[in-house]
Amino acid sequence: MTYGRTDICRYDDAVPGQPTITLDRSSPVPLYFQVAAQFEAAILSGALGPGERIENEITLAKDLGLSRPTMRQAIQVLVDKGMLVRKRGVGTQVVHGKVSRSVELTSLHDDLTQAGQDPRTTILGLERVPADETIASELQVAKGDDVWSLRRLRLISGKPLALMHNWLPVSLIDLEAHDLDTDGLYAVLRRAGIHMRVAKQRIGAAPASAADAKLLAEKRGAPLLTMQRTAYDNAGHAVEYGSHRYRPDLYSFEITLVDR
Repeated sequence: MTYGRTDICRYDDAVPGQPTITLDRSSPVPLYFQVAAQFEAAILSGALGPGERIENEITLAKDLGLSRPTMRQAIQVLVDKGMLVRKRGVGTQVVHGKVSRSVELTSLHDDLTQAGQDPRTTILGLERVPADETIASELQVAKGDDVWSLRRLRLISGKPLALMHNWLPVSLIDLEAHDLDTDGLYAVLRRAGIHMRVAKQRIGAAPASAADAKLLAEKRGAPLLTMQRTAYDNAGHAVEYGSHRYRPDLYSFEITLVDR
């Protein structure tokens, strides 16, 4: 591929879907950062999808009129963020963009599916346990009553994204009768005629425990996004209480604010 030595460099049709890279050489923003930011924007927007390959660093450096160390630094920024991966014999590929989730009464499985991601679930545990004081209060049951305890690891593109722990009244549904490896929890509940209408939700942060870090491929003590939610049906009965932890490099919450 051939390009002029202008500040606007375009990929040709030989590499479909690749973004236009614009470099402002008079800007105080380092060139490597300008390149990384524009590739990141293309990944987040879906212009570059999971598994797509980008040109090698030598070709990119030549096409953009940059030095190889500058181009290597730009690519490394995205590798460090988990958005690109280098594979021997294959080249540099897009892993996936960061999941940006609107704060609505939806399930993570549904959101990922609608966003074109390919969610995978590993069931870490499903059992009946006596409700402690917190769970009993959230689910409107008596302390000591049996509740379902469901622990799952959610992955996208083979990478761990979230640890999810949910509790539900055992009188509501028999979770052992459903395939939770392939179906989202809310989808299972909907098919059983149970529909969530409202929820209270808290978003925060917490350091990763040793167990969290191992499952999420993070360092112990690394910051994680947290979310606690109690969902209710249209009769006001508590349906489920969830406590989830997310990798912040792959996940964010999106909130729309409206002036009164």
